[in-house]
Amino acid sequence: MLKNKFISFMLFAIATYSASFIGGISTINSKEPWYSSLNKSFLTPPDWIFAPVWTTLYLFMTIAIWLAWHKNYKNLNIVLIYFIHLLFNTTWSIVFFVFHNISLALVNLIVLILLIVILTVKFKQISIMSYYLMIPYLLWSSYALILNATLLYLN
Repeated sequence: MLKNKFISFMLFAIATYSASFIGGISTINSKEPWYSSLNKSFLTPPDWIFAPVWTTLYLFMTIAIWLAWHKNYKNLNIVLIYFIHLLFNTTWSIVFFVFHNISLALVNLIVLILLIVILTVKFKQISIMSYYLMIPYLLWSSYALILNATLLYLN
């Protein structure tokens, strides 16, 4: 049983951090000089904050889905929603940084936040720890929504 839990954790971690890797590569390769030229809100944090925050959030997401998976007798529905949410998470970086489409990125982010809310509500029914682990991600994504909307307004 312990071996199965370790393997499932590693598979969820690989899937989650793959989304992070794809988004990160998209950002690094396409961010500049475009992003520096944008008018930004005073709420925009320094660039160095994003890597540690996202690394932590991806760990929380991994633990949340893993706990829910094992407490809910391997519910494939919640895993499907989780993977769809990861797709939107990754797509935001591509839409925003590669295609420089601030308005479509905003729409993408709204859908992502709706999926995070759905996951958070479902997690609360299964594992209170999974629920709590999703709260920082929901808050950070909501903050990102404000930043994205502000960029659209200012540019």
